[in-house]
Amino acid sequence: MNDTLAGWLQILALVAALALSCRPLGDHIARCLTTSRHLRAERVAYRAGGVNPDADQTWAAYLRGVLAFSLVSMLFLYGFQRLQNHLLLSLGMKPVPADQAFNTAASFVTNTNWQSYSGESTMGHLVQMTGLAVQNFVSAAVGIAVVAALIRGFTREQTDRVGNFWTDLTRIVLRVLLPLAFVFAIALLAAGVIQNFHGVQSVTTIAGNHQSITGGPVASQEAIKELGTNGGGFYNANSAHPFENPTAFTNLLEIYLLLVIPFSLPRTFGTMVGDRRQGYAVLAVMGIIWAASVAVVTANELHSVSSSAGHAADGMMEGKEQRFGVWASALFAVSTTLTSCGAVDSFHDSFTPGGGGLLIFNMMLGEIAPGGTGSGLYGILILAIVAVFVAGLMVGRTPEFLGKKIRSREMKFASLYILTTPALVLVGSGIAMALPGERAAMANPGAHGFSEVLYAFTSAANNNGSAFAGLQANTVWYNTALGLAMIFGRFLPMVFVLALAGALAGQRPVPVTAGTLPTHRPLFVGLLTGVILIVVGLTFFPALALGPLAEGLH
Repeated sequence: MNDTLAGWLQILALVAALALSCRPLGDHIARCLTTSRHLRAERVAYRAGGVNPDADQTWAAYLRGVLAFSLVSMLFLYGFQRLQNHLLLSLGMKPVPADQAFNTAASFVTNTNWQSYSGESTMGHLVQMTGLAVQNFVSAAVGIAVVAALIRGFTREQTDRVGNFWTDLTRIVLRVLLPLAFVFAIALLAAGVIQNFHGVQSVTTIAGNHQSITGGPVASQEAIKELGTNGGGFYNANSAHPFENPTAFTNLLEIYLLLVIPFSLPRTFGTMVGDRRQGYAVLAVMGIIWAASVAVVTANELHSVSSSAGHAADGMMEGKEQRFGVWASALFAVSTTLTSCGAVDSFHDSFTPGGGGLLIFNMMLGEIAPGGTGSGLYGILILAIVAVFVAGLMVGRTPEFLGKKIRSREMKFASLYILTTPALVLVGSGIAMALPGERAAMANPGAHGFSEVLYAFTSAANNNGSAFAGLQANTVWYNTALGLAMIFGRFLPMVFVLALAGALAGQRPVPVTAGTLPTHRPLFVGLLTGVILIVVGLTFFPALALGPLAEGLH
């Protein structure tokens, strides 16, 4: 079978698997978020935490729950790393340095999973399992909980209540993430991903050399790493490591896992608002952007003009995992940068200027196609509000979305949401380029080196976590700056989303009239796609022109 046919077959298999999964999973998530029934395990958790699961919260109380839980999680994870040499299963690992522990704690709590360390030589098994893997579950659940509150803002009327954060968090973890992660961890284990408690073992290679290999509970962490769009690898090579991703089948399975929940959430949205056509419209926009990105990146990596010796092997093979080739590497790269995942099976630093530039652009979109668990959906709903506002301006009437008026208050929250990430990316990149010591961290000079810095801050502020892998980011300054970008890039948008949810929930629904813009038809799909591309293009085009575009023209 030639590479082209194999590439098309894996894309078609992935699309078919997602199509079969999105409806049942989306409906299941909707039931979890709307039912009044509490499972026995959930009632135990509520009693232990002193939570009344049936008490609705205002958006401000919901936000306080999100921030308090995340703060405690971050402090716990920071302390876990600093004290790991005193813990069981530490494998003799030293305490993680303070700046790196801060960066890692911020990274995993914000669902970013940026890693400035090599997992197999820095973290013991207990920290990996009880610290990092736990955050993979709960940080993903926090994102879904926030979008659930926003959806309730559309469905409720004349109230200041948007749900209960602790109930949403508990249900998402126990009813959605844990069961799915358990099943797929077994699937990965059966396919060759390792799962053990071995320490560092010395082996003799076929060439007669000695090599140290670290084992660990990888399959259990790999499943939630992808499923929760987390992305932090047990090993430094991430999903290019054969212990994490041993075969072409596991590679495709991991791509499926990182896409399945974000692509299912539009169905959840349509079900909860009582009009599934709305969910299909959102899903169509996500699908169009994802498919276009896959096509462009794959074409760039297959047909670019390059002097690299690796290009002779049917495409730009520099930095690609040889077991998977260009097609699978491009598919993984696009899927991980369009979600807030950050897992990689190839080095994005070695992609062509066109391919690497589009990977940066994917994150600059706000990771909404389909985006992270929860964060992708609330991001695209914010842009949908902007789209109906633009349409309302063009026809001279007050814009409406799902029966709620989009007034100045709602647009202020939407505008602040949209401006937060570009401010973090551009200011952070500018400061890094102005400091001689931080410029020296670039592995390449000129436009490509600037792309490495731009990619790092784009990845951090958008809570993606992938890297160009050419930037030496394990310094006190980068650990601190990127950690702060992750925190502000995660929680400031959540503030505006929940404030918007409260504003929408307090409104009285307006009746549909002949002048109401239908938001479930192809016209709105095209309008929303255009608004997404124009808003991002106008915001980031100058920075892209200095980086990947300049490199490509050169």
